[in-house]
Amino acid sequence: MKVEDEERIAANLSKITAMICIRNTRLEDLHAGVRPVTLTGDYSDVSVVDATGQTICWRDVSHIDDARMADLMRDIVNRLFTFHMRRDDPSFRDHLDRWMTASDRWDNPTLDTAFLDAVAELGSAKKM
Repeated sequence: MKVEDEERIAANLSKITAMICIRNTRLEDLHAGVRPVTLTGDYSDVSVVDATGQTICWRDVSHIDDARMADLMRDIVNRLFTFHMRRDDPSFRDHLDRWMTASDRWDNPTLDTAFLDAVAELGSAKKM
């Protein structure tokens, strides 16, 4: 297989997997809601006042608690598992084809060098 074909297939698979296994999960709940207005563009001018009266800069606020993070990760893992278990089912693939038209509008992915570096570091640490 040509490198270009392999990259195109990997890009399409990455986008459709991200869309149906990650984007359309509890992540949408986190994305929903009222967004604060920032005049600086970096949210340094936005703060949150908690129930005790403590004022916290928006950039320092945790936007997801441990329970919601666990729910989100469970949702994503279950969808990824389902995707892999049903990827050869013709009716499931038909469903994916319909979603593919939406993910085609997304930017094409690029290699994540920070991820590759982290994996290489883990491999180096195991050899020691």
